[in-house]
Amino acid sequence: MVVNSLPFYLAGSPEAPNADLEVFDKFSGEPLARVALADQHTIDSAIESACAAAAGMAAMPAWRREQVLLHCVARFEQRAEELALGLCAEAGKPIRDARGEVGRLIDTFRYAAGESLRMGGEVMPLDISPRATGYSGSWKRVPVGPCSFITPFNFPLNLVAHKVAPAIAAGCPFVLKPASLTPLGALTIGEILAETDLPAGAFSILPCRRDAAERLITDDRLALLSFTGSPAVGWDLKARAGRKKTVLELGGNAAVVVDETADLADAAERIVFGAFYQSGQSCIGVQRIIVQASVYDELLGLLVAATGKLVVGDPAQEETFVGPMISEDEAARLESWIEGAVAAGGHLLCGGGREGALHEPSLLEGVPKDCELVCREAFGPVAVLSRFDHFDEALAMVNDSDFGLQAGVFTRDVHRAQQAWDELEVGGVVIGDVPSWRVDHMPYGGVKQSGLGREGVRYAMEDMSEIRMMVLRRP
Repeated sequence: MVVNSLPFYLAGSPEAPNADLEVFDKFSGEPLARVALADQHTIDSAIESACAAAAGMAAMPAWRREQVLLHCVARFEQRAEELALGLCAEAGKPIRDARGEVGRLIDTFRYAAGESLRMGGEVMPLDISPRATGYSGSWKRVPVGPCSFITPFNFPLNLVAHKVAPAIAAGCPFVLKPASLTPLGALTIGEILAETDLPAGAFSILPCRRDAAERLITDDRLALLSFTGSPAVGWDLKARAGRKKTVLELGGNAAVVVDETADLADAAERIVFGAFYQSGQSCIGVQRIIVQASVYDELLGLLVAATGKLVVGDPAQEETFVGPMISEDEAARLESWIEGAVAAGGHLLCGGGREGALHEPSLLEGVPKDCELVCREAFGPVAVLSRFDHFDEALAMVNDSDFGLQAGVFTRDVHRAQQAWDELEVGGVVIGDVPSWRVDHMPYGGVKQSGLGREGVRYAMEDMSEIRMMVLRRP
């Protein structure tokens, strides 16, 4: 097959000094493309260019930032199927999920276009005591300046969008390192951004090795680092980031609670989706299913039956629900975790098989809480069931985790819904659905090991800007 060679984008321009990064089709294992790989000198040049572009980006009127973002929306819509097919190949994402992610990419940029016109401020009365008589105040938000972004493999379009679109809306130049396993979507975004009239140097999109990316973390010319990825890497980056702002979107082992008032058929349908879409490779994928004892057996039967009907295989086929994991190594790691859980006394209800990078969707019960499948992030197509008697017990089970990204609660009791919102130690509580549900303008992020700060366009823009106060004295 013909393998394309693709440039990276340095200071807004395509450059191809090499073709050192090979990208593979995650289902077939065949080579997809060869991509230019940035070195430390290139990263330094990108940071320098972003610094030079900071004044021009800050001075762009809001309507021009809006037009850049709307241009991207139009081009994404024109190239939607191309983007989806590329995502299906480079990430192994089932084509229906890939089309859904392209839709979310478009939503994120479209919403950012609107928010670019709404980065306002406030008139603030200051005369709270006699000494402040004759003084008035106002504040506005101004861009923080150059930003560095590091994104993961599992949502190669929309997780890039959640950094790039708010940066443009807020007026911040940026340097982005996409995941080396899935850089193609980010490079397509760069190709489209290069068609706009952003100031020279306003963006760089640079696949690179970890050693070359060091300056993106430590260089004090950068005002903000936004990282999405594993907790171990994220907290290490924060420790080395110096005085720059740091936003971390990290892992999870999300729980869903089902009480006796829930519509069990609806809950089962949504839980199967939440556990196994994306081949389970979502930080808010359902990993722990906590069910009231009185309805446990009925829900278990529904879940096992629905899981057994899922089609596993070629992600390019419309009927496929579970495609390959990102690599055979990751699938083998998940297989070993399941084997360890069974050896520790857990019961495998369905699934468990693996062929290469394809891992069957799997359900277990009775797994001890210190097993990796319960206490760590599985990041694959597996979920573990457990039961509870009283609702307080269920909430305590959700909170018995190092992670706290999102949780789902299936209940028709409004008081229990309110209690869950009050007591669950997570960034978001989803009532009547799985924790895997997200819409792209809501505040999204976690507590504990799940991260620091919030994404969602408006909330990312708050991190990418700072308040500048003006005090006016009337003599």
